[in-house]
Amino acid sequence: MRTLAITQNVTADGAVEMLGDWFDPTAEDRQVTEAMNRFTERGDALLLGRRTFEDFRGFWPKQTDDHTGVTDELNRVQKYVVSSTMTDPQWQNSTILSGDWLARVAELKEQPGGDIGVTGSIRVCHALIEAGLVDEYRLFVYPVVQGRGRRLFPEGFEADRLRVVDVAGFDSGVTLLHYATR
Repeated sequence: MRTLAITQNVTADGAVEMLGDWFDPTAEDRQVTEAMNRFTERGDALLLGRRTFEDFRGFWPKQTDDHTGVTDELNRVQKYVVSSTMTDPQWQNSTILSGDWLARVAELKEQPGGDIGVTGSIRVCHALIEAGLVDEYRLFVYPVVQGRGRRLFPEGFEADRLRVVDVAGFDSGVTLLHYATR
């Protein structure tokens, strides 16, 4: 069974919606990049909502001097896009999931392979969380208080206690909180 892992950049006050300039995807933070790369090496699929997918597709393939490795990873990995309106993803290794996409994700988890990662895509994350499909949370907490913005967990959602897998602090002030749901 594959692991479905949500990886998010989060403010200290819990916002995952990036309303300010507190996160730069091209910043060269060696420690954070190394931690992120350890996770991406375990995966072979990425699940995204349509908006996040379009943002990624419009940005990452155009990067020519990407020291983070994200461009190469996104071009290589199988991407699944949750969308009821998209008909052609226009990016290699991309598949559109429409209709009962949660059932399709549950089927993907049962297939052999590496981790299925999810990032951004707040509405997709909320649906996955509520459906009980998330196995891990990999939260990169930035030392910023945004004071507003959508949160990772849906309003009113309660879950069993998460199990700590790893905690790491980086020189930049970013902290990794890695949890498992089981």
